[in-house]
Amino acid sequence: MSVPVPHPDSSSSISTQRKNSGSWTSQSRNPISSRLYKVLSTNFDDESTREALQTLSELYASSSSSDPSGVEASSFSKELSQNNVDLNDTLLGNADDVEGEGEDDEEGKRAQSSDGTLKFFENTPGEVAARARKNLKRDMELRLAEGSRHFLKVLSEVDEKLVALQKHVSAMHISCDEAEKQLQLSGEASKSLLERAGNLREERQEVEDQKSIVSLFLARFTLTEEETEALVSRDVPVGKRFFQAMDKTEQIREDCQVLMAGEDGPTKAGRDIMASTASLLEQGYEKILRWCSYEFRQIGRDSQLEVSTVMREAVLRLRKRPELLNESLASLSLTRQTTLTSSFLTALTRGGPSGLPRPIELHAHDPLRYIGDMLAWVHQAIAAEREFLEALFSVKEDGRLIGSAREFARKGKMSQEEEWIRELMDAAVGKVCVPLKIRVQQTVRSQESAIMSFKIANLLQFYKSTMTKTIGDDAVLSITLKEITDLAYKTFFGSVEAQCRSLARTTLDLEDTSLTPPIPILDHVQILREIMAVYQSYLGDHDQAMKDEEDDEKNPASNISNVGFLRIGDIMVQPAVDMCLTAAEVKKRLRPDWDKDVFVLNCLSYLLSVLEPFEFTKSQRGLIQERINSKVEELTEEHYHGIMVNAGLDEIASLCENHDGSEPLSHIPGIQPFQLQSALTTYSRWLSTSTEVVSSSSPRLSRLTLQRLHTQIHHAALGRMAKAYGMICEKVRRKENRYEAAATLLGTERPFGQVGLLWQIFGLKEEDE
Repeated sequence: MSVPVPHPDSSSSISTQRKNSGSWTSQSRNPISSRLYKVLSTNFDDESTREALQTLSELYASSSSSDPSGVEASSFSKELSQNNVDLNDTLLGNADDVEGEGEDDEEGKRAQSSDGTLKFFENTPGEVAARARKNLKRDMELRLAEGSRHFLKVLSEVDEKLVALQKHVSAMHISCDEAEKQLQLSGEASKSLLERAGNLREERQEVEDQKSIVSLFLARFTLTEEETEALVSRDVPVGKRFFQAMDKTEQIREDCQVLMAGEDGPTKAGRDIMASTASLLEQGYEKILRWCSYEFRQIGRDSQLEVSTVMREAVLRLRKRPELLNESLASLSLTRQTTLTSSFLTALTRGGPSGLPRPIELHAHDPLRYIGDMLAWVHQAIAAEREFLEALFSVKEDGRLIGSAREFARKGKMSQEEEWIRELMDAAVGKVCVPLKIRVQQTVRSQESAIMSFKIANLLQFYKSTMTKTIGDDAVLSITLKEITDLAYKTFFGSVEAQCRSLARTTLDLEDTSLTPPIPILDHVQILREIMAVYQSYLGDHDQAMKDEEDDEKNPASNISNVGFLRIGDIMVQPAVDMCLTAAEVKKRLRPDWDKDVFVLNCLSYLLSVLEPFEFTKSQRGLIQERINSKVEELTEEHYHGIMVNAGLDEIASLCENHDGSEPLSHIPGIQPFQLQSALTTYSRWLSTSTEVVSSSSPRLSRLTLQRLHTQIHHAALGRMAKAYGMICEKVRRKENRYEAAATLLGTERPFGQVGLLWQIFGLKEEDE
């Protein structure tokens, strides 16, 4: 909003404008005044307007009555005198022109000039209201004029400040122009210098880039002082820091292959790097060798074998230098060999710490425990040694269950780790095998008992099998155990064969009428029984026994230490059978009344009863059973003919059986009707009185030691007799044989021609033809 600023010299012009323009100037210059004019110049007859005007008149009336000296008029006069007279006159003149009340103004002026007091009287109605309206307009215009003057004063100060600011801005523009000119002059003067500085900056960046590349190259293809020290210094132990330095060196050599494969051939930097890293690596491997050799010598003397992570990593590194690894393993092998040998001899002679466990040689009087303790010590040492070596070479588990056999590849196909383990174990226990072999051989050769020899042989066989599953059959210890096991079996078989030869030379006592097995047979079979019990306890299960039995049947000439019971049976069972048969024949010739067949059957039955509880004697039991069956058939045949002779039917049954039908059977001598009648009478009497029918026993068969055979033979003979009687009845009933009254002939004597009745008399179940 732009407000015109009055000037002191313009009072006359303002007065002139007031007179010329009248009220238009006031209205156009002050809209509030115009608004008041419109309000005050309007006649309002409504109640609210009248009430407002009445209140206003009372205000001015009370002000006039309370201030009779005319303070308000006096103050107004003072304000007019203090402000610009022309402006006041203009404002007041405008008001007088608008209102048209000049007389009131003159009256007011007269009141002011008289004594400085105003007196208000309410002579006529509405006078006070008119005066109040007039005074209100005047007061508002005064206040508006005062505000305008204050606004003009403030704007004049602002104008002065803006003028000063304009001066400063102009001065600044001048300074900037001068500075710009100086800058242009300086730029032109330093242009060459800036170009030189730019070139230097670019060169500096190139140098920095080259420096960064060189730093990266050195960081990638060289070792720090700490890493070099870790590789070559004896003060830095083999550990994580050392292995990290070796890894970085190997990585440098691998990365350096790029420098060695340029188009122009290997670069000088590449050759230098390869040479320096090769030297450092060799020193590192030498350091590992020295450390491993020392650690192997220390650990080799300990009974508790533990492999640290550092040692496992060191051995893994040395695999890249087989010659260095072999050298370090040689020291380990030598140390372990000495330690194991010394420990074994100490266990034999001195025992454990403080005498517990006691020395093994204190049990030398008990060969089985003596050898068992030595083998148990070796087995424990082998197990610990293999576990140590597997941990040393980081051999992974193959998923094998505890106690199950290991699967060994053939030489040339096994892994490198397995070859190392095999060689180290062979070297470690190589010297232990010597005292072990000597002591076992001495113990085996000193045994006179075949049973003890067999127990020792089985014990050795067990440990040989266990060691083979643990370290393979090509190991030194396995070979040693195989040799002493073969010796033990050889000693056992030698003792058994000597016993069998002694049994074969045995003769029976001619004065002895008994038919039971003789004492030499009982002693021999008792030894056989104990051997079979030992063999069964060694095998532990039926399946393994059957497997060994099948292996022996397929390959009887197999290794002596891989023996099943077939060979033992051939050596011990067959001579006993042969002795029974041979000695019985000799005694039978010298004592014809002596019952050889019952004696042989008793001996074979006893031998079979000893073999029956053992499943692995199937082959021997089969052979003996065949001989028993043969003897049973012979005795059955002899017993059948014996009871047929006693019953009087032997001749008749023979004639009926051999009849060819060429002539009637009744015409053949020996079976004519009267002869048949006599035989049937004798047979009937025999059925009623014979103990062989009444008690179902036979005096001869009662001497069989096995009641089952006695019953079997006797029932078989009675069955054949019943069948023979049935055949006789059938032949007699045939018309072509011309027996008169055949039914009467057969029905006069028991069993009255009824075969079924005969079976009932014998107490047997009738058999189908």
